[in-house]
Amino acid sequence: MRLIPKEVETLWTLFTAPVVWIAHFLVCYIGAAIYCAKPELVGLSFSAVRAGIAAATVIALSLIALSAWLAWRQWGFGTDDPPHDDPTSRDRSLFQGFATLLLSGLSFIAVIFTAMPALFLTECIR
Repeated sequence: MRLIPKEVETLWTLFTAPVVWIAHFLVCYIGAAIYCAKPELVGLSFSAVRAGIAAATVIALSLIALSAWLAWRQWGFGTDDPPHDDPTSRDRSLFQGFATLLLSGLSFIAVIFTAMPALFLTECIR
């Protein structure tokens, strides 16, 4: 029994991981910028902002990992080596799965790098 149907793996899955990274980037940096510009407006400590960034990071990494798993499944669990350049539906699907897997890896690393300043900064720098 499949938990996620095979039909989910469409062209939209190719864009899932980069969109999650972009959303994570915006949430983290806009949230931190608003807090640092007007801390009295938010009424929270910087530790709460860091905890929010950590929560957003865990959610983003989970979604990207799900996208990578779907891509790996679409790629056939890595059973066929690239290049997938034949003009067939199967090769097109394998190529899309492989490309999505690579984008998921890149997005995973980008999310980690986006969240890294929250590990090292303990207050807003003015």
